[in-house]
Amino acid sequence: MSKIPVGVLGATGMVGQNYISLLNNHPWFQVAYIAASARSAGRTYEQAVKGRWHLRRGYNAETGALIVQDANDVAKAGEAAAKGGLAFVFSALEMDKDEILKLEDSYAAAGIPVVSNASANRWTADVPMLIAEINPHHADIIPLQQKARGWKKGFIAVKPNCSIQSYMTPIWALMQKGYEIKRMVVNTMQAVSGAGYPGVSSLDMIDNIVPYIGGEEEKSELEPLKILGQIKDGKIEQAKEPVISAHCNRVPVTDGHTATVSLEFGAKKPSLDEITAIWRNFRAAPQELGLPMAPDEPIVVRNEQNRPQPSKDRDAHKAMAVTVGRLRPCPVFDVRFAGLSHNTVRGAAGGGILNAELLKAKGYLGL
Repeated sequence: MSKIPVGVLGATGMVGQNYISLLNNHPWFQVAYIAASARSAGRTYEQAVKGRWHLRRGYNAETGALIVQDANDVAKAGEAAAKGGLAFVFSALEMDKDEILKLEDSYAAAGIPVVSNASANRWTADVPMLIAEINPHHADIIPLQQKARGWKKGFIAVKPNCSIQSYMTPIWALMQKGYEIKRMVVNTMQAVSGAGYPGVSSLDMIDNIVPYIGGEEEKSELEPLKILGQIKDGKIEQAKEPVISAHCNRVPVTDGHTATVSLEFGAKKPSLDEITAIWRNFRAAPQELGLPMAPDEPIVVRNEQNRPQPSKDRDAHKAMAVTVGRLRPCPVFDVRFAGLSHNTVRGAAGGGILNAELLKAKGYLGL
């Protein structure tokens, strides 16, 4: 199978660099188009990121030799697409939210599908916000989105906030087995890499915890309800439960978002052994379809009292698994546990790539 040519918008930023590095040797996708700000345009990618490459993983020589295009020049991308050199783009744009909205719409209107990491379109009613293991059926809104906008080939799909992925799959696994979750309290301890580069000042983070991250608590309380919602009348109608209370903190950890979660179930309440068995046996569309970026075990259960830990567990199964532990009764609600996921892989570029794989498998991507 010849590889599908893909582009990365915002390729010189932190999330863009993660896309570039994770797409090295991808079996389905080949980076063929790179775009960033006008400041980087016209240089090779190697020149554009010289002195500002922030990852341990590198990029290949072929990608390094690509000429960076201006991300605002949608017509240029359209020319590449018309010649068969660009099938879709990953959006890792870092600019004003209104600018991202307009630009992602412009790419989609030009016939170029957009698989976005940005938050700008997460609350657009006909844009699916995907966690591939939870709501792959939300991709079915794409034809309705295209019809409503008059787009023949382009569309927009997004991934959710990075921190909620440390607990959403475990709670969905329980809900899928018929256990209604009425209320939950979530406390997130989020790594500094989640703030991008240069991110939070070292003087704020060393020997410290910052108990506020702008917009994160609202995202943590509302985004799960869209993911758990249903398509109705051409829009995604959000679920009414669970009611979520979130506390979001920045902690001095490089990578890996940790969450401690307390759950209140409805009338039907699972035992701890039942919960553990559900988590261990959980498989979903990414595993069933054999998607390359999918973790073999979506949920890894640790029995040790002091796990999960970011430095020991964030890289589980290609850094795409959610690791859970400390499952025990809760004296206020029913049960409590800790969850962990890699925020710049599962929570960012890796999750975006997995979404693209899902969309390809469902027939929405490809030349």
